[in-house]
Amino acid sequence: MKKKIVLIGLFILPIVTYLIFASAKHNSLFLPFLSKANKELPSNWKTLNSSEKIQLKNKITVLGFLGSNVELSKGNLFNLNQKIYKKYFGFKDLQLVMVVSQGQESAVRSVIEELKPITEDMSGWKFVFAPEDEIKPYFDSYKLIGGLDEKLSTPSVLILDKEINHRGRKGKDLKGEEEYKDSYNTISAAELHNEMTDDMKIVLREYRLALKKNKRKDDFRDNITKNVEEKVKEK
Repeated sequence: MKKKIVLIGLFILPIVTYLIFASAKHNSLFLPFLSKANKELPSNWKTLNSSEKIQLKNKITVLGFLGSNVELSKGNLFNLNQKIYKKYFGFKDLQLVMVVSQGQESAVRSVIEELKPITEDMSGWKFVFAPEDEIKPYFDSYKLIGGLDEKLSTPSVLILDKEINHRGRKGKDLKGEEEYKDSYNTISAAELHNEMTDDMKIVLREYRLALKKNKRKDDFRDNITKNVEEKVKEK
């Protein structure tokens, strides 16, 4: 009897758990799609490192828009760094991408230098520099409730998955009340710590479960291949 219980715990429960996560539709287990297959970053947008190419595809991205408001956004970036980046940096496919106006390179370098002493590794922070007349059309493509200010910036950031799908809260919450949330206010450390942290956990958990599922499949296939090869050698 004890052996059966152990077998159930090792093999059946993980499968059931995965199916629950995969089929759940409320925001405690699944973060809804707000828009799908959004635009990739324009190829002409540059980075501090000319050889580096920043793309959204195949990355889980926190996307923000600083415009020419980099200096005044330092506090917001600090909040985002402490509450989100440092907490989830261990996930290798996570990146924080900030869209900045061309000509703000020195301001961005200054921000990076200020964050370095409190951040072990800054490699997940990405800054892309765009012509100002291209920032608003790109931002508007996400159809967010809020807009950009006169400096083409906003304190809000959004979550994109690996297929550049915009994820957020939509529908009824756990209390049965209607909610809609398409971005997270970096001015509020509490909002980042509570709501955004919870939503990031959900998206990252989806990919962890998918990776575990694929690994189990790969191990099974590899074991079959190994057994066949050994049988051939025996003959």
